[in-house]
Amino acid sequence: MWPPFPILQRYITRELVRVFLGLVTVLTVMLVFVGVVGEAKENGLGPLQILQILPYLVPSLLPFTIPATLLLTVCMVYGRMAGSSEITAAKAAGINLLSLLWPAFILSGVLSVSSMLLSDQMIPWAMANIQRTIAAAMEDILLDTLRTRHQVTDPARGVAITVMGVEDRTLIMPTFRYAPAGNPPVTVQAERATLEFDGDHSHVILHLVRGHVDIPGQRRVWFEREDRPFPMPMEIAQPKPRHQTIEDIRNELAQVTRRLDQARDQRDINTALALARGDFNALAGPAFGRYEYQVSQDRRAEARLRTEMHSRVALSLSCFVFVLVGAPVSILQARRQFLTTFIFCFFPILIGYYPVVLLMMNLSKSGRVEPDWSMWVANAVMLVVGMVLMRKVLRN
Repeated sequence: MWPPFPILQRYITRELVRVFLGLVTVLTVMLVFVGVVGEAKENGLGPLQILQILPYLVPSLLPFTIPATLLLTVCMVYGRMAGSSEITAAKAAGINLLSLLWPAFILSGVLSVSSMLLSDQMIPWAMANIQRTIAAAMEDILLDTLRTRHQVTDPARGVAITVMGVEDRTLIMPTFRYAPAGNPPVTVQAERATLEFDGDHSHVILHLVRGHVDIPGQRRVWFEREDRPFPMPMEIAQPKPRHQTIEDIRNELAQVTRRLDQARDQRDINTALALARGDFNALAGPAFGRYEYQVSQDRRAEARLRTEMHSRVALSLSCFVFVLVGAPVSILQARRQFLTTFIFCFFPILIGYYPVVLLMMNLSKSGRVEPDWSMWVANAVMLVVGMVLMRKVLRN
């Protein structure tokens, strides 16, 4: 025979897992359809592409649904137990109230690790597959547009494409014009061309046959065959730090750090040479302006990458602090409905926790504060509040 305490723990654990799985399934399904609609509107996807990206949206949404779902689960289970006097009966039997909360803390620890693994491994994998699907869809959309309208323009990026026709997936007599802001336009004409979308490098490779390139101020360059990268409308953006693994972020962070060191060393050398020559005008010249611009860009990239690393861990551990606050509140509000208790818990989190997280994240990405401590401020505040509430519940 099992002693009564393990039986009670197993009962609470079973209730927590059952309620959590049901709630997270419902909430994830709802958000998946919202995510599908968003992706479809943003990229012009058809029904086939929507069905293809549907399985990959689930892991990308779970890290955001798990903390709130766990909070609702704790409010439901412990609120119902307190409302039906099960908590009072357990205390009367000499069972420490803290021991009744251990299943929730253990579950929060498991879910925190799971959220971290999802953010670090599953989201990059899912986003890579979504981008490949969107890349294929973009190619079809672009070819269909050129087949019917014979031209595609994107003034925001300075891109314009004109064709005489499209046979299968080959462009006939295409003209590509690229005019980035502040630079002279580049025009490429060819007899035939095919497109290859490269999602990893955020551009399209043009496979050109018999044509020429015109650059203002330079002579026309003829070619027989040419493979040229070209920014296109609806191009795929570079992977965001949130869509990279921690290992990839560390590798990119090391590259940024090396570039920063090299830019600073080169700037110092050129400054010393300019001072030695007495060329003070060079210190305010465009070369030093480029150094400062490169250093500022790399500093912002470094801040964004470091912020992502710390925020990923901090947000994963929000499962624990949510339980630390939600469990005692649900016990104290035993006579109220669990939904009221959830709102009573989640509303302060919504107007307090997440604004602090977003504020610190923005300040950290801009380099104004250090992510090593700033991304933990919201969790630290929740931890203090949870400890105060826990002490109140244990005393009562």
